[in-house]
Amino acid sequence: MSEEILYDDQAVGFLEELWGEGFLSPGGPEEVAKVVQGVELKGKKILDIGCGSGAIAVLFAKVFEAAKVVGIDVEAPVCEVARRRVAKAGLEGTVEIIQVTPGPMPFDDEVFDVVFSKDSIIHIPDKVSLAAEVFRVLKPGGMFAASDWLTNHDGEMSPEMAHYVKMEDLEFQMASPAKYRSAMEAAGFEQVELVDRNPWYSEVSAAELAELTGPNRSGWAERHGEEFIAHQIEIWSAMQPVLKSGEHCPHHIRGRKPE
Repeated sequence: MSEEILYDDQAVGFLEELWGEGFLSPGGPEEVAKVVQGVELKGKKILDIGCGSGAIAVLFAKVFEAAKVVGIDVEAPVCEVARRRVAKAGLEGTVEIIQVTPGPMPFDDEVFDVVFSKDSIIHIPDKVSLAAEVFRVLKPGGMFAASDWLTNHDGEMSPEMAHYVKMEDLEFQMASPAKYRSAMEAAGFEQVELVDRNPWYSEVSAAELAELTGPNRSGWAERHGEEFIAHQIEIWSAMQPVLKSGEHCPHHIRGRKPE
């Protein structure tokens, strides 16, 4: 990944208004709950990869009663926002936000009960190394529970998909469910499971586009700038055909480290 800031204050403000305060990907607390459904979080030590502006780390501590949450991200602006959110919630003793650099994670082996990520590992090109690092920092019996943006095949993208990715301009490094499964199994995970969330996000994304282009558009433009909102509409419009075709297929991803 480059050192270019991908999520500046303007982008963060827009995404939080669209997806909920502290959330830089869709679905809010309800989708987070689905990602970790059946995974014991109470009293556990959790790593949140790509913690963004911190709402999920706070959620894990306040609602799911985690003993310790460590959120990591590569971008200074979102880490600062996350730290402020943690302080406002009075959770500085439970939630720690660390800015990291791309590459191996700065943790010892076998220190986390759960590793979580919400729609951020799309920015990491090497899924094999990522899976190996997650496996390394998990305790035996620990769980990896994540969601991410996937494509339904590897190799060359369709022209529509290439156009959408170009519009996003977020250095997406997308891979297929087969590649994720292979990377996780190679790392040593068992009970690997991938769940296609394309049907859900196809509906959500269409509703988001309708919100941005409908009667409320002028308000969005006033708050975030006409040029910025026009570009977001271009992105959401480019997303519709690849969601409809299934080429763009968000997934939940899960695996367990053997005892």
